[in-house]
Amino acid sequence: MSLLSLIIATPLIGALIILAIPNTRTKLIQGVALVSSAVCLLFSGYLYAAFDKLVTTMQFVEHYAWIPAFNINYYLGVDGLSVALVTLTGLLTMLAIIYSFNITLRVKEFFFWFLLLEAGMMGVFVALDFFLFYVFWELTLVPMYFLIGVWGGPKKEYAAIKFFLFTLFGSLFMLLGILALYFNSTPHTFDMLELIKQGALLPKNMQIWIFLALYLGFAIKIPAFPFHTWLPLAHVEAPTGVSVILAGVLLKMGTYGIMRVSFPGLPEATRWFMPFLIVIAVINIVYGAFCAMAQKDLKKMVAYSSVNHMGYCMLGMAAMSSIGWNGAVLQMITHGLITGSLFFLVGVIYDRAHTRDIDAFGGLAARFPVYAGFMIIQVMASLGLPGLAGFVGEFLCFLGAFEAWPYYVAVGAIGILVTAAFFLRMIEKVFLGPFNEKWAGLKDMNFRELVAIAPLAVLTLVIGVWPRFCLDLIDPTITYLLGMIK
Repeated sequence: MSLLSLIIATPLIGALIILAIPNTRTKLIQGVALVSSAVCLLFSGYLYAAFDKLVTTMQFVEHYAWIPAFNINYYLGVDGLSVALVTLTGLLTMLAIIYSFNITLRVKEFFFWFLLLEAGMMGVFVALDFFLFYVFWELTLVPMYFLIGVWGGPKKEYAAIKFFLFTLFGSLFMLLGILALYFNSTPHTFDMLELIKQGALLPKNMQIWIFLALYLGFAIKIPAFPFHTWLPLAHVEAPTGVSVILAGVLLKMGTYGIMRVSFPGLPEATRWFMPFLIVIAVINIVYGAFCAMAQKDLKKMVAYSSVNHMGYCMLGMAAMSSIGWNGAVLQMITHGLITGSLFFLVGVIYDRAHTRDIDAFGGLAARFPVYAGFMIIQVMASLGLPGLAGFVGEFLCFLGAFEAWPYYVAVGAIGILVTAAFFLRMIEKVFLGPFNEKWAGLKDMNFRELVAIAPLAVLTLVIGVWPRFCLDLIDPTITYLLGMIK
């Protein structure tokens, strides 16, 4: 079995093994989930190491006939864009599984769905056949529905149904766009690379309609305004490990889809849509920041900050330049690391205090120095402090977009100020000032939590100081994709 198939199959095999284990063998179930995700991360790490960063064409390609009657193939491959996201997915999933060892309700089903979700996410990032891409895209929907709906908070059923309906609505339009590309190709094919070439030759009006259909599917996942309303509720109700995957990986599937298919495959429509995309990006940045500012719930605040940060990605994409696109992809990766760790950290305090009310705390830094240290590092990274990972991506997004959209970028800069304001206010209320004696019995972070959070904090520092760690991987691919539009 080839490497990309192994990356998809490993969590799938782990999920099937878990099904065969009795419910009572909790430790064994956790062990199988951890080993499966660790082996998948190992394969992802090898993929990263063996990937030739100077080659722009697809690597590690696997191509087998699947349903020949309709020219549907099992077709996998990766370039710099997908390798970065595959590695991120492998890392976050393993850490989320380690953190989720505190789950006691229906442990077997929880880890089964979690591994199935990982297989689906990996498949989305490596599939080069549109039919296969759609299968994996939909495969992520069902596990996430159950993970929120069974193991979530008080409004879990409503949050799960809202997430499911929003995403399914978008997927149906995406399916229409895929079918339109299929029937306008000669010969009819679902080969993504071939459809990208032939899509560029379609009439402008046809391109626009297909672009809008695909955009609906991708935008709901990002989530781009005004399709963002499912996200805060889903985050608040989801268990901590699931929130990490939702923010760290699932949102990136939307921006990945646009950069992989919509932009290079429909260049006329892309140019037509750019004025709308820049407006949506700025709304995401400013509106997301102000919504986060208004929150008293720590988790909801971080959730709305995701709306704000994905706006930076769209801002970089709207730049239509190598700098902007590099910034957008780097922002996707660093957002996964930073916001993923922030959701872990919110989970740490919620597991102890059973509240996420910002006003309920105070003076925690003196009693919980390790927790406070990690939280302050990741918050500073999220608000874009130079020297940390969040700064580089945001800077490149603004730098790239400024030449094409200077006034919109000026408005978007408001979002940076507001983000700094709500995060610094949170640090003041939760960690500084007099200690609230109500929490005197609480303990600092334990070993399991440190193992889940420390790697993300280390990577936040490393990428902040040495961004070439990511940029050398993604730049050749980005330059190649951009050349297909221009």
